Amino acid sequence: MSEIIAWFDQHHVNLSAILTSAVVLVVVGLAISLLKRFLNNWLNSIQQRFQLSNATISTFIRVLTAAFWLIAVLSILDAWGIGIAGLWGLVVSSIAVIGVGFLATWAIVSNFTSSFFLTIWRPFRLGDTVILLPENTSGRVTDRNLMFTVLRDQDGSVVNVPNNLFFQKMFRVTSGGEQSS
Repeated sequence: MSEIIAWFDQHHVNLSAILTSAVVLVVVGLAISLLKRFLNNWLNSIQQRFQLSNATISTFIRVLTAAFWLIAVLSILDAWGIGIAGLWGLVVSSIAVIGVGFLATWAIVSNFTSSFFLTIWRPFRLGDTVILLPENTSGRVTDRNLMFTVLRDQDGSVVNVPNNLFFQKMFRVTSGGEQSS
């Protein structure tokens, strides 16, 4: 036994961290087992009343199980002296970057899709005058690409209108002397 303790000391392994990790794993394993059984019984008893599907119940239990295992892993890391604050900073910044990426991707895909539908439905054509309501932004349509519809004001300035705006706002089209909505 003294050889094992000497080996732990030589490799800077903390016996209390090992015991804490083992206890956390056993406690969380038992808690998750009991929680799954309790949630399964409880959710099955209210399944008819709230019209829950088996997939919903299964997903709910899996999410809670994953949350418990995440808490266990974070507790074990803390017991080993690994700073959780830095880990949280990494996770939060990663989520922020992913969120910004999804937002940018959504804007691009939304405009591409809108351009496709504007081409199919043709609510206006090149040369038509378009008035965006309620802002009363208006201009003659001079170009349309995958992202923008280009309007030229009466004073000659150019307004680039994102294509998805035509599906979010009302607009009036004037072609020649006729008006249509």
